[in-house]
Amino acid sequence: MISGEYKHNIDTKNRLILPVKLREALGDNVIMTKSVDRCIALYPSDSWAVFTDKINALPEMQLRKIKRYIYSSAVEAEPDSQGRILLPLNLRVFAGIDKNVTVVGVGDHAEIWDDELWNEEVNSGEGDDIAGQLINLGF
Repeated sequence: MISGEYKHNIDTKNRLILPVKLREALGDNVIMTKSVDRCIALYPSDSWAVFTDKINALPEMQLRKIKRYIYSSAVEAEPDSQGRILLPLNLRVFAGIDKNVTVVGVGDHAEIWDDELWNEEVNSGEGDDIAGQLINLGF
């Protein structure tokens, strides 16, 4: 389970230090791609395989656009000896990331958010909506 919320900075070489807890959960090889939200999704290899299997099972007409969106920005990364990964320019621009980020665990993957966008996301007032969704799902 990939969980937690971590505040970090991007260094001058556009690298992010992954928190040790997340590094252990993500493993030695991660795949970064655009999320459907304005953040970078970070998948461990096994979760990426499950995710892409689901994408590939979609009907062809839906599949083309989704594949382009996900795969065109997907990049493999291996944390260096200090646990840093390089965030590619196209993903940083997409997510509005400059310096300060929040890394969050969301179960099967992690997300890298620009701090300001993350604060907007968690303070958007959707708590009641989430509670309603959980109730509808039987929680």
